[in-house]
Amino acid sequence: MTGRLIPSPAFDALNRAASERILILDGAMGTQIQQLGLGEDDYTGHGSGHVCRHHSEHPQTGNNDLLILTQPQAVEEIHYRYAIAGADIVETNTFSATTIAQADYGMQSAVHDLNVEGARVVRRALDRATAEDGRPRFVAGAIGPTNRTASMSPDVNDPGFRAVSFDDLRRAYLQQAKGLIEGGADILLIETIFDTLNAKAAIFACIEAMEAHGQRLPMMISGTITDASGRTLSGQTPTAFWYSVRHANPWTIGLNCALGAAAMRPHLAELSGVAETLICAYPNAGLPNAFGQYDEGPDDTAVQVAEFAREGLVNVVGGCCGTTPDHIRAIARAVKGFAPRKVPAYA
Repeated sequence: MTGRLIPSPAFDALNRAASERILILDGAMGTQIQQLGLGEDDYTGHGSGHVCRHHSEHPQTGNNDLLILTQPQAVEEIHYRYAIAGADIVETNTFSATTIAQADYGMQSAVHDLNVEGARVVRRALDRATAEDGRPRFVAGAIGPTNRTASMSPDVNDPGFRAVSFDDLRRAYLQQAKGLIEGGADILLIETIFDTLNAKAAIFACIEAMEAHGQRLPMMISGTITDASGRTLSGQTPTAFWYSVRHANPWTIGLNCALGAAAMRPHLAELSGVAETLICAYPNAGLPNAFGQYDEGPDDTAVQVAEFAREGLVNVVGGCCGTTPDHIRAIARAVKGFAPRKVPAYA
């Protein structure tokens, strides 16, 4: 598999940086997009002049990935703000850029363009930031879980039913991964994993895409502990999750979303205790309030993430839902003085 591929140049650069300090990942995209107050004409591009060439009869408001094509300057500016705030790694706005997820908007035909341009938009933003301060930064191609699960039935009356198959997912993820690589992604980030079978399809597809490209890219894999049970939606503990994806030799394994930093800490500690690779954590800004908003401020989040660093649990940290460039700036300051986690060596 990927063992016979030549590692991409990003591997050496990332490994050197990660050996010296805790690296910083960016924060939430949706939070920033919501603040723009965009309407239907903005999403379709009629309000910006970047009219999408892909047509759908469905309303597009809420299809945040589509803004890559219809509001590229606005998306680039968000990426740029995260880079200037201290992010070493910035994710593409492609969380839902698969044919499976885009089917809700009738925009399956846009998927290739979304991923290629999604990576290019981030690269432009990072090049701007690097031109200002000289710091190298890396594009992480964001690969979300889709809105379907391969392990469980969505119908309580038909437990054997599946809304999606492994091959359906593999094909969708392969198209996405190829587009991200074509656009210049340095890293492939499989994130917010609630079903490990979905993740395995994404891993398979990423390996296929890398083989087609002829280079091995760093792969980041991030799961989601959905509640106080300490398990993913498909029932795995952090330890079981690691052993299920360990064969992929990910550059990082970690957790994101669903929980704030305080609630994430014990699950992160468990994962850090077993994983033979770097650990990445990007929690939410606490839990949402009754209105779905996140109230935890940058300093509060940063203090909690700094505890991860103080305890030697992490190599990469950032923010998920509710976090902003101010959160990332505060997190970067808070972890600056701590050494990165030492990867355990097991016989």
